[in-house]
Amino acid sequence: MPVSTPPTDHTAPVPTIVVVGHGMVGQRFLEALADRGLTATAGTARVVALCEEPRAAYDRVQLTSYFTGRTPDELSLAEPDFMDRHGFELRLGDPAESVDREARTVTARSGETFAYDTLVLATGSYPFVPPVPGKDAAGCFVYRTIEDLLAIEEYARTATTGAVVGGGLLGLEAAGALKGLGLDTHVVEFAPRLMPVQVDEGGGAALLRTIESMGLTVHTGVGTQEVTAGEDGAVTGMALSDGSSLATDLVVFSAGVRPRDQLARDCGLAVGPRGGVVVDEECRTSDPSVFAIGECALASDGRVYGLVAPGYEMAQTAAEVIAGRTAAFTGADLSTKLKLLGVDVASFGDAHGTAEGCLDVVYADSRTGVYKKLVIGRDGTLLGGVLVGDAEQYGTLRPMTGTVLPVAPEQLVLPAGAGGPVALGPSALPDDAVICSCHNVTKGSICEHTTLPEVKKCTKAGTGCGSCVKVIGQLLPQSQDKGLCGCFSHTRSELYEIVRTLGIASYAQLLDSHGREAARGGDGCEICKPTVGSIIASLAPTLGASGYVLDGEQAALQDTNDHFLANLQRNGSYSIVPRIPGGEITPEKLIVIGEVARDFGLYTKITGGQRIDMFGARVDQLPLIWTRLVDAGFESGHAYGKSLRTVKSCVGRTWCRYGVQDSVRMAIDLELRYRGLRSPHKLKSAVSGCARECAEARGKDFGIIATAGGWNLYVGGNGGAEPRHADLLAQDLSDAELVRLIDRFLMFYIRTADRLERTSTWLDRIEGGLGHVRDVVVHDSLGLCEELERMMADHVAGYRDEWAETINDPERLRRFVTFVNAPDAPDPSVRFVPERDQVKPDLEILAGPVLAVRTLEGTSSR
Repeated sequence: MPVSTPPTDHTAPVPTIVVVGHGMVGQRFLEALADRGLTATAGTARVVALCEEPRAAYDRVQLTSYFTGRTPDELSLAEPDFMDRHGFELRLGDPAESVDREARTVTARSGETFAYDTLVLATGSYPFVPPVPGKDAAGCFVYRTIEDLLAIEEYARTATTGAVVGGGLLGLEAAGALKGLGLDTHVVEFAPRLMPVQVDEGGGAALLRTIESMGLTVHTGVGTQEVTAGEDGAVTGMALSDGSSLATDLVVFSAGVRPRDQLARDCGLAVGPRGGVVVDEECRTSDPSVFAIGECALASDGRVYGLVAPGYEMAQTAAEVIAGRTAAFTGADLSTKLKLLGVDVASFGDAHGTAEGCLDVVYADSRTGVYKKLVIGRDGTLLGGVLVGDAEQYGTLRPMTGTVLPVAPEQLVLPAGAGGPVALGPSALPDDAVICSCHNVTKGSICEHTTLPEVKKCTKAGTGCGSCVKVIGQLLPQSQDKGLCGCFSHTRSELYEIVRTLGIASYAQLLDSHGREAARGGDGCEICKPTVGSIIASLAPTLGASGYVLDGEQAALQDTNDHFLANLQRNGSYSIVPRIPGGEITPEKLIVIGEVARDFGLYTKITGGQRIDMFGARVDQLPLIWTRLVDAGFESGHAYGKSLRTVKSCVGRTWCRYGVQDSVRMAIDLELRYRGLRSPHKLKSAVSGCARECAEARGKDFGIIATAGGWNLYVGGNGGAEPRHADLLAQDLSDAELVRLIDRFLMFYIRTADRLERTSTWLDRIEGGLGHVRDVVVHDSLGLCEELERMMADHVAGYRDEWAETINDPERLRRFVTFVNAPDAPDPSVRFVPERDQVKPDLEILAGPVLAVRTLEGTSSR
């Protein structure tokens, strides 16, 4: 029965609310009760939560992040003191076994019985395992809980091949986990395409191509007939419905879920013909004292919702009704955005175009794995869409569903340079547009706040899947002070122009003449010092200043890594990264690297940038190591600086039968041209010898792809935390045209970008975007090209290898000591232990003897 407003007589018995299940929806329900004052500490209700798992609610949406280092504690949804603060009683590992509706009691597995006034079922769902022979063999798993992941991780240690049954959302996440564990991975999907519920045929095809390019093998349109096992009872393979077989020694079933409604069935509650506890719009079951929420419930619209956002809405509805107020759950948005195996996938609204008379606006690029479809009504209303490979506009498009778009729909799907994309921005959304679908938070509610932490705390927007965070940031008030830091009111690009125009080659002079009044005469800060240091270094040839970053005042401006021309590692040692232009190296140079690593006991690793990193050098060893490398013809790879890192390449037409241009030669030429170029952020490049794109050029700051007619130049790519495909700037260029455009592009970026701004972010931020950049560097709309080319020519002519200059100057070598007062003494804290025939940092030395490494019970240390 509903709980009324808090009683004035706190000595009177308070109603008891028993919650069966403590997953994501169960926890959200407890939070909703607390928000409405229904807590033991308020004296308004006793709340008992029975949890089957051995740990409190955690984020199942981010479950796979466990395999990338996120701990179970970090996945937890409840604040450490949440239960105690509100007086909630949480019983871990003690699920409900039976319900006596007549007596209004719940009996837990422990045998304890709880009387209730209101019962809330939040039992969720269970993984569906197809009833095939061998499904219970050793090596068969489901993918649902942290315990499942721990078991998979342990079993995978002795496995080589894994197969996932199911190519939906969770199935592809499981496949990514198996691949991350080092297994050859297969995905078996009965439907004719991957993610059949969320994406259409075109989206599934784009997703398939991208996933197969990552090394996974996908079998669509076939089912699992049998799991075969050896004499020891362990999995050896699978028989498929098309008559083929698949050798595997680990199987993960991820073929969908079913509502956990057995408890409801056993106590006589109404259940749907295909499962799910029947509830009305208030989330009440056939018993008015019992509610059901989340994946166990069959909602009043006839759906069982398998997403967390509808479950959260149901939790809010039930809490509101239990508090004696009016609320209704009549259905929910099924929009989804997530990253599967690094691929952005999103669908919203009528994604499959089922509305009568609707039209599809489609853009597809099979080379890059990008597929975009908007479903448009006859009157121009946006009905839904599918985005694969590039879901950047999801945050704006989803809230616009049901409205007439302010621009032609094709402008929203076409890539830059082909009529789009148009950045509508959140300002185009009405106040009642739902920005956070996980917590049903509107634009109007978000705009009542001023900071992202405030929005998260007050509305919970941005705390679910996280896909709305970028849009939230755009809605919040922007600071009017665009200054670089507390020392300068100018932006980085403005300071660049001041330094260039006035010829200022000193940080102190710049601060005293153009700093904020209060900062003049001071020492500056950790933001502006390295920024100005980078500006002066990039303009050094033009200013007539020394380009060596450790000369004079410049040395005090540099970041930690630049102080010793090497990357600082976690145990206080440094890495050595010689430049290997284009990834091409002779056997003799390979031998030198091997000998240096052996003689100095360094850990070696081949990187994704086609060079060899050596780790574990002490500060005092750096000059000795680099002396041998420079003598062998190596130069600094500038892995420590905000400058060009590598120009990656495939083997091109010299060796590859598909190559149409000499990609290795071009990569070497470009890397030698732009080496040492100081910039606002690191720069990466790649050259592919054909459209097969083996060098992954479209994931770089500037990437080059060979064509039969020359070279295509792409800019603004990024493969980091926020991947972005590069945009086509110009095509079918000759060698000279290509180099000239890259010169202009890089110098214009260095001139106008903000501090620590990658080219991808810069291209999205700069007014006019790619079109403006193309006008400037291709069509010379600002008349800057001659100057940009001259500045690059100055850089090329003035380049000197920093390590060659260092080892030949005794004064410069003096800084490479651990202790100034004991220059010959090595750092005693830099120690190593053996691992896989190499070394790794001794983490016990770093942690100290009193900091024990805690592990999950029954598992080994990670």
